[in-house]
Amino acid sequence: MALMLLAAALVAYWAWQHPDRFGATLALLSPSASRDTAHPPGGDGQPAIPIHATTVVRGDFPVTLNGLGTAQAWNSVTVRSRVDGQVEKIDFEEGQPVKAGDVLVELDARPFQAALDQATAKIAQDQANLASAEADLARTKTLVTPGYATKQLFDQQTATVNQLKALIKADEAAQDNAKVNLGYTTIRAPISGRLGLRTIDIGNIVHATDQNGIVTIAEIQPIAVVFTAAEGELPAITRGLKNGPLDVVAFSSDGKTELGRGKLSIINNDIDVASGTIRLKGRFENPDDLLWPGLSVTTQLLVTTQHDRIILPDIAVQRGPTGLFAYVVRADRTVEKRDLKVGLIGNGRAVIEGGVEPGERVVTAGYARLQPGAHVAVTLDDKAGVAGN
Repeated sequence: MALMLLAAALVAYWAWQHPDRFGATLALLSPSASRDTAHPPGGDGQPAIPIHATTVVRGDFPVTLNGLGTAQAWNSVTVRSRVDGQVEKIDFEEGQPVKAGDVLVELDARPFQAALDQATAKIAQDQANLASAEADLARTKTLVTPGYATKQLFDQQTATVNQLKALIKADEAAQDNAKVNLGYTTIRAPISGRLGLRTIDIGNIVHATDQNGIVTIAEIQPIAVVFTAAEGELPAITRGLKNGPLDVVAFSSDGKTELGRGKLSIINNDIDVASGTIRLKGRFENPDDLLWPGLSVTTQLLVTTQHDRIILPDIAVQRGPTGLFAYVVRADRTVEKRDLKVGLIGNGRAVIEGGVEPGERVVTAGYARLQPGAHVAVTLDDKAGVAGN
């Protein structure tokens, strides 16, 4: 008892010396200290519930179809030799861009030059024989009339001249063929694009029958993206094409990074019965080489655009026992539960066909604790919004 009296006396003395600290201690120990004071109380004395809200707007709503696809070279060529020969020079670096007509490989041209020279010499020989035969024919013709030469001899020499003329045409064809084969010893790029890895080295013998080729060229500017759409979307796509080419956007496989924008160029001529999808092909100019053959992408095809629609974020649309609804923030900072008639939903936005009007604010976060009439502390998510409005 004496100890308790002594302790009480010490507390009383400390309270008399520090009255401000004693009052703060009593306030912390009181039951009302646990009440939430982070937000000002509402009209009913309860603290306002913190929420995020956005303003309902009127604008354009793009109707898009999302899909999966793969980038492909717009054109792809495996460069092969047209003749058999030994590789003397390689005029390209692997992976570099090339233009159509650039020299890639040079073969040993000496055998083909010799064949061309031989064909040229054969033409000169047969032309000399033709000149002699034509002279004999002219002399025989003058002797036939007076009877110094027979008609049979004249006919034989005429046939000889015609045979030599035909032989010269064959020689000229052989000469052209030799020129073509000589030209094939210089292998050029048939298209513009980017080179792959080469399969031969200097000194190797290449053949016209080789299947692997020398190097591949892939045209990636432009590049194609092949993707799919559900067969039920085909009528909407064909209707959209009547107004012009449809826009296609390619994203990375996770859908976060935009890789390029292009146009829908081809709709495949049949539907895959097993999957119920149709293949589509988009053309992308690909100026930054962000799309690469074989790259997996996600696609977004703009089918049409609905104009002058009431739009709000789809996270504001809630599902309840009676249907879809949203909490609308009234002027007195209380919320009202409003039933909605929702149209299309896509890309994080929803078209509202009834229930809210442009300019009204709807709750986008914090609605778990809400009920009609609850007071709220609003943080606007609009770009121009100010927290606490």
